[in-house]
Order: sequence, then C-alpha cells, then structure tokens
Amino acid sequence: MAARATFPLRQRVLRPHQTVDDLAQSGDDDPDSGHFAAIDAAGEIVGTASVYREPPPWSPGATEAWRLRGMATAEGRRSQGIGGDVLAAVIAHVGSAGGGVLWCNARVPAVTFYRRAGFVTRGQPWDEPAIGPHVAMYRTVDAIPDAAG
Repeated sequence: MAARATFPLRQRVLRPHQTVDDLAQSGDDDPDSGHFAAIDAAGEIVGTASVYREPPPWSPGATEAWRLRGMATAEGRRSQGIGGDVLAAVIAHVGSAGGGVLWCNARVPAVTFYRRAGFVTRGQPWDEPAIGPHVAMYRTVDAIPDAAG
C-alpha cells in the first residue's frame, strides 16, 4: 500500500493540527518500509500503521531496528481487533525482513495495547507538544525463516 493512502486517517486520529501533506516521512518510499491498512467492506481505511528501518534513540548504531509510526484506528472502530491485526501485519513484515528490534513512541493511553503485543516501555514518559504524553516502547521480532530456503 502507498503511504499516502494512509494519511487521511492518520491526520484525523493522530495529528488533526497538521495538514495531510505534513504527514509524509522521509522513509515512506524506502524499499524496506511497509505501510499497512485495514479496509472495511465499504472500502474505507479504518486502521493503519507504517514501519521503517530506523535505529532507536537509545541505540543509534543498531542496524536491525525498525520504527513503528502512524498507528491509528478510526473512531468508532476501536476494540474490534483492527489495531491488533494491523500490528500483526507490521510484525510479520519485520520478521520476513530478518527481524530485529521494533520500537515506537507510544501515546500513553495506548501503552496497554502495545504491552499485549509484547512491547515493553523504556525510559520515562514525556509530553509531545500538540500531541500529548508519549513513552518509548520496544520488542524483539524474530526472523521468519524463508519458506523457499
């Protein structure tokens, strides 16, 4: 999926103070990046997330690290397993690319969601201006052996 297709939902849920065009990231078009969406029967994107190769700030030399960004589920569609399904697709993408550390800057209200998926917190929460309190979280993703090999 093209990153741009996920921007309207991200903007509505995560960054209403920004324009849709402001949501582009430098790694959107990298060949290893992955953009995932849950699409309902009407063809509307109701959940999304992206993942990029990027070392975490606490380990800038990490080469097998991935950053989860733009994780969002539409209002009225939460607690239906959509976010979990999208996150499972992200984890599978990282595993099929060799695995490594998957990390994110999680909104504090989402910490329980990420903990259920095996993430742990790192460091203290901080306030992200115009967005709210966040905390770093991470988990290890094992490589998925090549089925053809």
